[in-house]
Amino acid sequence: MQPQLQRHDGFAIAGLTIRTTNQAERDTHSERMSELWTRFFDERVYAITPNRIDDMRLYGVYSAYESDAQGAFNLTTGVAVSGGHSTVEIQAGDYLVFSGQGQMPQMVQALWKSIWRYFEQHPAVRRSYRSDFEAYSGPDQVAIHIGVITD
Repeated sequence: MQPQLQRHDGFAIAGLTIRTTNQAERDTHSERMSELWTRFFDERVYAITPNRIDDMRLYGVYSAYESDAQGAFNLTTGVAVSGGHSTVEIQAGDYLVFSGQGQMPQMVQALWKSIWRYFEQHPAVRRSYRSDFEAYSGPDQVAIHIGVITD
């Protein structure tokens, strides 16, 4: 799978946020991401978020990176908004986009594994660790956008 390079303007997402690490997410006793998504749907956050714009996609935004893939980060599940408090900014910049379609959540998990492999096999491609995001355009479609540094 060859990702596509895209440039994005910045935009805001509002929803629910947790702080976690990749190491914590590998342990079934400490992982919190699936609970966050369950809460997002159970509480219908996508339907009640103020200032929602005409973008019907659902987002998972990775931000506030402590360092790199080993450090802590925030995950926000949300929707695109025109502003307001408690928003997270998707930073303007260049992103590698990895797309997938299939059964959730297995497809997303497999896509993330292929993303990790891609960066292992392409060490010259450097992640920015400013913001990354998953954009869900349907119940079985996702595009994962990984911020990269381009020279």
